[in-house]
Amino acid sequence: MSGDGDDAGALLDQPGSGEIELVKVLHALGDPTRLHLLRIYASGDQCDCSSERLGLGHLHKSTVSHHMRIMREAGITSTRVVGRNRYVQLRRADLDARFPGLLDALLKSLEE
Repeated sequence: MSGDGDDAGALLDQPGSGEIELVKVLHALGDPTRLHLLRIYASGDQCDCSSERLGLGHLHKSTVSHHMRIMREAGITSTRVVGRNRYVQLRRADLDARFPGLLDALLKSLEE
């Protein structure tokens, strides 16, 4: 999680709000690791990319980066680069506007 509150930095490439496609979102979330990340990002906090803090310490750093890239390219998350650090946040407002109720349904199903 970002403890410094610094929102400065550049966003990595991601689809615009109106360019997010349902099939890409569903494809990206068709993986247990990415569903795990969705649960974490759903807190609304900006998360750093530490495998251990994300509960993915058993995965290689490049594997975690791959999962994060898939989610960003699908439009599920945004990634902000601040120096050598990357911070990821769920694009909740964009996804809710584009696909009302989708995130709520997915997150509820993950609780069961």
